Amino acid sequence: MGMIGGSMDAFIGAVHRRAAALDGEIELVCGAFSSNPEKSKATGKALFIDPERVYGSFDEMIEKEKLLPEDQRMDFVSIVTPNHVHFAPAKAALENGFHVIIDKPLAFSVAEAKALQKVVDKTGLILALTHTYTGYPLVKEARQMVKSGKLGKIRKVYVEYPQGWLSTFVERSGNKQASWRTDPSKSGAGGAIGDIGTHAANLAEYITGSNITEINAMLNIVVKGRKLDDDSSMLVKFENGASGVLLATQVAAGEENNLNIRVYGEKGGLEWRQEEPNTLVAKWLDKPKEIIRTGSGYLSDVAKLNTRTPSGHPEGYLEAFANIYLAFARAVRAYKPGKRIDPEKFDFPDVADGVRGMAFVDAVIKSSNSNKKWTQIKG
Repeated sequence: MGMIGGSMDAFIGAVHRRAAALDGEIELVCGAFSSNPEKSKATGKALFIDPERVYGSFDEMIEKEKLLPEDQRMDFVSIVTPNHVHFAPAKAALENGFHVIIDKPLAFSVAEAKALQKVVDKTGLILALTHTYTGYPLVKEARQMVKSGKLGKIRKVYVEYPQGWLSTFVERSGNKQASWRTDPSKSGAGGAIGDIGTHAANLAEYITGSNITEINAMLNIVVKGRKLDDDSSMLVKFENGASGVLLATQVAAGEENNLNIRVYGEKGGLEWRQEEPNTLVAKWLDKPKEIIRTGSGYLSDVAKLNTRTPSGHPEGYLEAFANIYLAFARAVRAYKPGKRIDPEKFDFPDVADGVRGMAFVDAVIKSSNSNKKWTQIKG
């Protein structure tokens, strides 16, 4: 693996490195860790990377790695930069023969996302998107339960992602994460809706197996002086006829990362919370509710495949992240030039999910600014 972004003072780069290394199948061998060459070198030294393979820019890294023998150069690139620096390195990597795994969102805009999808289609290479929460074993179990028909036809979905870390104007104090995530020139058109709302939408679509087709949304800027939305509420419609409610806010004081979802069908419902990820609650119309636990023998084969520890030994965020890296790595190993990989088979979010995420943000903004009741997602 080569990495673009993720210097030692960045947050998400370290998460990606730990997740990628968890199963011992991926080795970080090179990187352009910062647009500042000195910072990139310092990061490479701290990570014990060969100094000859620590680069001052992603262009230099891609160019020089391509010249190395096939059994020595990187196999894929992990892109962990802010949103506005996703498209260019992903495009360059794909066009030079390297697979890509990229932190969410896929790109800065819908136009960039669709352009990247065309590059993926043209090259036939693999692109994975780290919608982390789909990696949890019990999220996969919930998806399998819906898919098998245990809940009957899905009717209602409630999904929320409340955070509280932007309850005050922290970007003014020099908080690096807040500074770029609330800056439209770096984050894109969506604030909270792009940062965490897309996770909520993706989780709902993943578990139900049905895409969101229409939105009736309201965006707010709660903290005075902020340039992007920090709060959102919306009604949603799914292609299977279900309706739902989606909330995403970063001004819910006291909340951490309380992503949670409830899915209801004709026969019963499911409830899952990211802060308690090893428990899935199944509620039934005609029998007592069930408490389903990670690591248990009664889980589906898919959930078991994505579980590393015995029951009673909790699995969390890094393991969920690692499941996406592991699925992507398996797909890269299975890749043969001219033969397309089916992401559904390997179970990782792909470029189509990324395009949908960007289209979701655009539709929410359009709906919030419109007097019309419903706004179609076009992606």
